[in-house]
Amino acid sequence: MMGKYGTERGERPNLLLVEDDVTFCSVLSRALEKRGFEVGVAHTVADALSVIQHGAPEYAVIDLKLPDRSGLTLVAKLKESRTGAKIVVLTGYASIATAVEAIKLGAMYYLSKPADADDIVAAFHRESGDHSAPVSEKPPSVNRVEWEHINRVLAQYNGNISATARALSMHRRTLQRRLQKRPSKA
Repeated sequence: MMGKYGTERGERPNLLLVEDDVTFCSVLSRALEKRGFEVGVAHTVADALSVIQHGAPEYAVIDLKLPDRSGLTLVAKLKESRTGAKIVVLTGYASIATAVEAIKLGAMYYLSKPADADDIVAAFHRESGDHSAPVSEKPPSVNRVEWEHINRVLAQYNGNISATARALSMHRRTLQRRLQKRPSKA
């Protein structure tokens, strides 16, 4: 008989949590286990790729900004390994460009930090978009527009900082500093 997450009753669905913040990863892992998942964790793209090679999970929560590469690499690889995998991308550096890329690569949802286990589980159950999502009345700030533009160009160059800096006529270190800053919300 099928259970809540589409697996045989008694079996817990496998979930891969890829997050470089060890403390946050530990807390989120325990919370997801309490919600019925068998959670495996990885803190880098390389570690996660190893897990995927040994058996792609049914569910994944992938941080966008990881120490060795972009989490978007994992979205594509996981979808390649398990077409029906449900993937949520989680990030503290949200941008329109990365959200669009995550969805194009096969993620089903994109959440900005701070997000909790309930937000993630709800995202796994969303089957369609939300037509009642609020639309901001005020235009984004100049800093936000700059952040979005940089991330769009970065996505065009597949995360290559040097190529992106050349395309933007910007020094590589300047670009790296700007990418470290969190964009303003508006």
